[in-house]
Amino acid sequence: MNNAVVSPAERMAVAFARVLRGAGIGTPIGNVITFTESISRLGVDRRDDVYWAGRATLVRRPEDIALFDRAFEVFWNQRRSATDDLEAETFHLTINVDADEGSMDDGQANATDDDDDGSITLRFSTIETLRTKDFATYSPEELHLAQEMMSRLRLVGTPRSSFRLTPGSRRGRPDLRRTVRASLRTAGEPITRHHLENDQRLRRLVLLLDVSGSMEPYARALLRFVQAAVAGRQKVEAFAIGTRLTRVTRELGARDPDKALRLASHRVQDWSGGTRLGECLRRFNDEWGVRGMARGAIVVVLSDGWDRGEPEVLAEQMRRLQRVSFRTIWVNPLKVTPGYAPLARGMAAAMPYIDRFVEGHSVDAMERLAHEIGT
Repeated sequence: MNNAVVSPAERMAVAFARVLRGAGIGTPIGNVITFTESISRLGVDRRDDVYWAGRATLVRRPEDIALFDRAFEVFWNQRRSATDDLEAETFHLTINVDADEGSMDDGQANATDDDDDGSITLRFSTIETLRTKDFATYSPEELHLAQEMMSRLRLVGTPRSSFRLTPGSRRGRPDLRRTVRASLRTAGEPITRHHLENDQRLRRLVLLLDVSGSMEPYARALLRFVQAAVAGRQKVEAFAIGTRLTRVTRELGARDPDKALRLASHRVQDWSGGTRLGECLRRFNDEWGVRGMARGAIVVVLSDGWDRGEPEVLAEQMRRLQRVSFRTIWVNPLKVTPGYAPLARGMAAAMPYIDRFVEGHSVDAMERLAHEIGT
């Protein structure tokens, strides 16, 4: 540990930066240094001075203000309310106060205590704990917190070229109309030449969620992921798969998550029933996918692969789907199980036609899925 004398202001700056990183707010080291210098001048005795110093230096996005306020309340007052979104767990971790880039990346706590030996004892945040916790063990309160965490994911796929033309670089086709119009300002001489190029559009994202009985422990959490995707991004389509195929895009599009989930649950009549993945995918391909919805799209199937239908049907429909889509991703919550192998008939039949096979059991897995969609 560094033998240099560490002031109370430096202790507070390092500890609070860890608090914010654990809560999901990005705090670059340069901003932390500025925050440290600010409270070194202002002192750490007055709550408002510390609050506004942190608010001005550590918050870079307006949408992080509310989370910053809650984190600051817990940090300053060390409140341990059962209803607080940042409620601390009962176990601790002692970390030294060296303010280097590596130590800042370890921030996972929401409250601090100073020890005489120059170390800081940090309580792990529920947010960080839930990030790796299995969805099957979530309580209703944890599901609500997970909804907030997943609503901040950026589900943006790779762009594609569209037929629409937009002003572009010199390497595009000549834009005669704009070039002639510009020449009127220079006595008819086309000094400035304009060009056109194909516009870039986001690829459509199609989410197919298995809501059968075998998926029940995970479907309630994955449905919240699907709702966050539909509500937070354009060109997202959502379907529920069970014994029948149900389109739930409109229901999940409501900005209020509770209302959206309630509408979707009323819409889906076969929740926790059987599974006929092949027949459902056949209907999707015939009525929506092959006709255009899946063409050039990123298609994500969220399922454990258990299917009561014939595996040959599922294999044929996955082949059709992969042929027209840009990328096909299969998300299986059981993949994280030690020794797991895709031996279920449905999963084994689908594997040859999957571009990516990923986990889907936790918020951390959903974050990796969001990255996979964007690459």
